Amino acid sequence: MYKIYINDTPLVLTDTDGFQNMPPADDKNMVARYPGNHRMLLNYIDMLEKTRRFDSLTLYHENYDKLVHDFQNHYKIIEAAGGLVQNPAGELLFIYRRGSWDLPKGKIDKGEDPPTAAIREVQEETGIKNVIILKPVGDTWHTYRSKKGKRILKRTHWFLMQTTDEELKPQQEEDIEIAVWLDTEKFFESDKVAYKSINDILRQTFPG
Repeated sequence: MYKIYINDTPLVLTDTDGFQNMPPADDKNMVARYPGNHRMLLNYIDMLEKTRRFDSLTLYHENYDKLVHDFQNHYKIIEAAGGLVQNPAGELLFIYRRGSWDLPKGKIDKGEDPPTAAIREVQEETGIKNVIILKPVGDTWHTYRSKKGKRILKRTHWFLMQTTDEELKPQQEEDIEIAVWLDTEKFFESDKVAYKSINDILRQTFPG
């Protein structure tokens, strides 16, 4: 199963077996078989880009690899990396950028591997220096349009990190208004708005 966020709505790609385990379709959750037609797939993508009326869209096909290949063929794929950074008190490092709460992350530079890029992005975006990686915690996928209108599919590699630094300095040139330490449970209980892909990786890493 492969989950991609388009306009903050999850698109799930799966095979026939995976489809059998999905919740049934209803007014807010669309489920459809991919007929193998590139144009039909593009219609679904276009629909999700233009509306948030659905909570999810699931597309399934007996040839899962073909489904994923056909989907990715409509995009330029960009690799990124980021961190879920904890301080000694167990609080998590959040940033606020362009109207949403987020985690520090960014594109992988040429010649970098994901762990190196993740540490660099955390340091640049939040001002902390002493940060170490504890373990990888998963990937998220989301789409957007470039300034020229090209469809971009971004894969972000996430790592659980630890730091002894407390003082934060948000990178204003990257439109980061706030960098702050927050308790994860209180974050979920608050009215703070984050991208759904960010909520996914947070709940995956901290299921309690």
